[in-house]
Amino acid sequence: MIVAITGGTGFIGRRLVSYYLANGNEVRVLTRRSIQESGFPDSVRIFHGSLTNAASLSAFVDGVDVLFHCAGEIHDEIRMKEVHVEGTERLILAATGQIKRWVQLSSVGAYGRRFSSQEVTELTPLNPSGMYEITKVESDVLVEAAARDGAFESVILRPSNVYSAEMTNKSLFGLISMIRNRLFFYIGAPGASANYIHVENVVAALVLCGEHPDAKGNIYNVSDYRTLEQVVSIVAGVFDVKEPVLRMPEYVVRILVKLFDRIPRFPLTQARVDALTGRAVYSIKKIANELQYRHVISMENGLIEMANYLKIKSKLSN
Repeated sequence: MIVAITGGTGFIGRRLVSYYLANGNEVRVLTRRSIQESGFPDSVRIFHGSLTNAASLSAFVDGVDVLFHCAGEIHDEIRMKEVHVEGTERLILAATGQIKRWVQLSSVGAYGRRFSSQEVTELTPLNPSGMYEITKVESDVLVEAAARDGAFESVILRPSNVYSAEMTNKSLFGLISMIRNRLFFYIGAPGASANYIHVENVVAALVLCGEHPDAKGNIYNVSDYRTLEQVVSIVAGVFDVKEPVLRMPEYVVRILVKLFDRIPRFPLTQARVDALTGRAVYSIKKIANELQYRHVISMENGLIEMANYLKIKSKLSN
């Protein structure tokens, strides 16, 4: 099987490359880097270029069985439309009639922020708020429209917050550090949601989306869920510290954030408060029932992995 991956040098894409190489497939990666800079073995076929350069895409997608579109811009809002929307448009033009299946890596951010206790499914109306989420949804819409027109088969996967010890996003590490250092406190009423998904689980879901015959034309959410109290208990147990009991009213914390958000290194933002008080749970019933998806790594084991990584890193730095 010929597999092509955009974003192949990224956090998720690199794991996907390793999986398909280990299973004897031809793997193509679109990147500006050389094979030496990428760190991939020589068996990976490097196609030099980017989503902003239409000329570099035709050879990349020629004769591909499954294209995984994992490329994304998470920091620079100015480039998000260029990468997520315009880049996807160029890739669709190149891939039309050349590939069998397109697997789109999206995000549960497509559904917007959810504060009430509710189950979010693939039928939940889309309500993206930030530029990243808005442009990712625009990308999803473009792919679905192309598939309806017969350009290729499409599958969209929407994971929640993806993590592992190698993650570049430090938000979960920050939460773990706060618990370890006995600085964490709860905000608002008990029962806030912690929606995370280990990167190995995302790779397993992507593979099913790419290969399972019943995935064609579908959208799937993938996430793991525990209450915030359960997450705190797991992490506190690893570090053998007392579980925090302090709980502050949400409205008080939001006032404090407004007053002090301009102070350098102030640990809370409105977005962080949103994350610590959200109540949504992202259902995985559809991907479990239709594709027989099962978690490879539970949240308990994933959090223990993260906490132990911080333990080791702290010892080495001392």
